[in-house]
Amino acid sequence: MGRRSRGALRAALAATLAMVAINRPLPLAAKDAPRTPPNIVILLADDWGFSDVGAFGGEMATPNLDALAATGVRFSNFHVAGSCSPTRAMLQTGVSNHRAGLGNMPETIPPAHLGKPGYETHLNNRVVTIAQLLRASGYRTYFTGKWHLGHTADTLPTTRGYDHALALSQSGADNFENKPNLLVYERADWTEDGGPARLPKRFYSSKLIIDRMIGYIDSDKQRRPFLASINFLANHIPVQAPDADLAAYRARYAGGWTALRAARRAGAIAKGVMPANVKMVTMGTTQNWEALSADEKAQRAGAMSAYAAMATAMDREVGRLIAHLKARGAYENTIFVFLSDNGAEATDPMEMSFVSHWNARLLYNQSTDTQGRPGSLTAIGAGFASAASAPLNGYKFTASEGGLRVPMILAWPGNPLIQRGAVAGGFAHVTDLAPTLLALAGAAPQRGRFEGRAVEPMIGRDLAPMLTGQATIAHPDDAPLGYELSGNAVLFKGRFKLVKNLPPYGDGNWRLYDIMADPGETTDLATAQPERFGAMQADYARFAKVNGVLPMPKGYSAPQQIFDNALRTLLIPRLLALLPYALGVVLLASALLFWQRGQKAALNRAPSS
Repeated sequence: MGRRSRGALRAALAATLAMVAINRPLPLAAKDAPRTPPNIVILLADDWGFSDVGAFGGEMATPNLDALAATGVRFSNFHVAGSCSPTRAMLQTGVSNHRAGLGNMPETIPPAHLGKPGYETHLNNRVVTIAQLLRASGYRTYFTGKWHLGHTADTLPTTRGYDHALALSQSGADNFENKPNLLVYERADWTEDGGPARLPKRFYSSKLIIDRMIGYIDSDKQRRPFLASINFLANHIPVQAPDADLAAYRARYAGGWTALRAARRAGAIAKGVMPANVKMVTMGTTQNWEALSADEKAQRAGAMSAYAAMATAMDREVGRLIAHLKARGAYENTIFVFLSDNGAEATDPMEMSFVSHWNARLLYNQSTDTQGRPGSLTAIGAGFASAASAPLNGYKFTASEGGLRVPMILAWPGNPLIQRGAVAGGFAHVTDLAPTLLALAGAAPQRGRFEGRAVEPMIGRDLAPMLTGQATIAHPDDAPLGYELSGNAVLFKGRFKLVKNLPPYGDGNWRLYDIMADPGETTDLATAQPERFGAMQADYARFAKVNGVLPMPKGYSAPQQIFDNALRTLLIPRLLALLPYALGVVLLASALLFWQRGQKAALNRAPSS
């Protein structure tokens, strides 16, 4: 990069920070700013644990994500929601999931909540997406992969600001063919630009998602700045990967989850994303590896191998996109954001109810030697999910750090003011990304109004000062931030976290942790700091009231609700559809039996010769 380009980029970011300080957007044509505003690429992984990325301490091969981390900033105290679509709603809008319509998602919502304010289970019209705001500033906007924010014509990406979109409306699908997760859905709901998508007969999801995005980017011959929202299915259930990637990890996890969890802790400390003295708990759902049979160990280790293979396959596609942007001369003036939508997934159909276990056996090839391959339904379960989230406590669906704290990388390779390879340890939240990206792009934010109508204002804060090292925090110590999903609740305030997990993840009691000193949530401070404990409970109560948080039905748990909703919307209709055939079979069998008895009676009446 030449001296003039470096000076222009330095001036651009300095102007951005100055405009943020006086609460005004950066004009696209600001003096000394580069002629072309930066492109923006959002890389959203699915169900990755905190230490899954190599740059965060993991052993899985993620060289392209690690390279992005080396050119940018790793956020080690970054938080999202405990499951898919609530995070996606906040990422797209900068607004709390309860204000955006995703107080819960379709698969886990109890029927009594469905349709209540904030529980529409799709992105409502009271919010504006980052795509709408960037498009209004001259950007081209593209989306590929998992949407999970609505499935009707008026709730798909192309109605929410995206010029082109290949979108899956559901939580997951098969990665090799146009087939759903048969335990939850009747069909895979892929659309493109609002209509049914035409997918190849054979594909691999991560490659397909990047192929389409490259096609969208290249379709603009004017080379205008673009937003590329890339939403991988990796590593959501079913965990699947190409054979070569599976082979690379064969026998890698034979040592089990306890050994891996310890290695991940050491790796996170070595990479600087965890304090050197971090403590960690052994979760109640983590079985004794040594007590498993040889077959059980082989099955579990094989599932984790498939998980690592899927992550590496996704990383390779990230590298292919980066190589393409470099070839176009667009790489250095592109802002890259990588994050996961929640912690690692612990639910495993093979460990759930008898019906789920039976269904998995009936609908999929579940043999150990086919794990991760086409036709399989592979999942790592609670033991390896705890390792993927190490050294944190909890995983997906919980409000513990392992469910909410995820790896996040923000890089702008050509901008010399971004700290290269730095770690930002201050608290940050997924609602911060939209206002940050808008500020860096010089795009006007919405402040409660858009296109002449009132909308939900963004609650996120600009992280730009943390990128340059001018600030260590974006959220003041006295500013509370509330969160709730499926009855699991949190109040963040400075370095402290008030948290409550309902069964089966906890006992429903509030606890208080210092998540800067104790990110593993090993020491409850509720008794030692009663005033803070009480004040933060009052803060949470205000958040819940203002945002219309509904109490969960007695006995609720998210995994069980997934099964109950699938039973109601999928399995029972299937059984009812089969009822006429079953009735026909019964009638035919009865008629045949009646005929046989008649024949036997006739033979008995016939005179003997």
